[in-house]
Amino acid sequence: MSSIFVRSGVASFLSKRSRRFLSSDASSIHTQKESIVASQTLISDQPPPPQEPAPPSAEKKPWGFLKYSLVAALTGVTAAAGYTTYAYSLEEIDEKTKAFRSSINYDTKDSDSAVDKFQGLLYSAAMTVPAKAIELYLDLRKVIEDQIQGYTEPTSDKLLPDLHPMEQHVFTLVLDLNETLVFSDWKRDRGWRTFKRPGVDAFLEHLGKFYEIVIYSDQLQMYVDPVVERLDGKQCIRYRLSRGATKYQDGKHYRDLSKLNRNPGKVIYVSGHARESCLQPENCVEIKPWKLETDDTTLLDLIPFLEFVASRQPTDIRPVLASYEGTDIPQEFIKRSHEHQRRMQEQRQTRSLWRR
Repeated sequence: MSSIFVRSGVASFLSKRSRRFLSSDASSIHTQKESIVASQTLISDQPPPPQEPAPPSAEKKPWGFLKYSLVAALTGVTAAAGYTTYAYSLEEIDEKTKAFRSSINYDTKDSDSAVDKFQGLLYSAAMTVPAKAIELYLDLRKVIEDQIQGYTEPTSDKLLPDLHPMEQHVFTLVLDLNETLVFSDWKRDRGWRTFKRPGVDAFLEHLGKFYEIVIYSDQLQMYVDPVVERLDGKQCIRYRLSRGATKYQDGKHYRDLSKLNRNPGKVIYVSGHARESCLQPENCVEIKPWKLETDDTTLLDLIPFLEFVASRQPTDIRPVLASYEGTDIPQEFIKRSHEHQRRMQEQRQTRSLWRR
């Protein structure tokens, strides 16, 4: 019995001791886990260490050099083409580069040495690319200039048909439309309205007997045609020219009288803005622009001068107009007419005295 009690006591002692050690081991393991988790959390909160940039690859250097070389070459070619376009015409460039473009066609001769033949072929191969580039530039520029010319130049070099042989002596009277024969006004309550200048009917009807009358306007044809049809009830106007017949230059539409297919010495251009809208100021008669003044008599005052020119038919009207430069033509014409009549009267009196 005593041995049984001793064994049971030893067993109980050992079991208590083992539980103590196990509990201490568990607590230590738990503490270690917490420390590991804390260290992991602390590590994750810290920013990652900076990484050193990788050294540039040696393979990228040639590509970078090639890229910058191509950009520089294209910039140089573009600048050269721009300057050439600004400084020289298409015909000048064609003439200057003709010898260079033909030099790439190397013709070998039997008498040439092998070295000469090789050098010639090498030169021809090297110059082929720039020669072809010049030819491409000439072709593109011609196409572009043809397109631009369609918008800036008159639609034809002969805007009017040939004059009848029996009318070669007839002068051509070119008239502007806006602020010369009519005035277009817009108001909110009625919109656009076009008014006739005082005396325009008598002006057209009378001068239509002496002149070939042409309307030359910078307005669109859809505006010019209905206005002229309403304006010219007696069909005194032979031809009408609109914006398509003008020359676009420096942001403005100019009348180019050299394209009318008429003798420039027999053309008179009448406008309220003649010198501002015409490329041939020597043919211009500038009158006062009309802006709805009811007492305007400008067109009627101009009839005697124009009738005198048509009846006298000077060989060239340009020197005649130059003699009136800086003056009001109707008033100056009346003044000169009175002076001429006075001189003629004095001559007649002198002749009558000599006869006596």
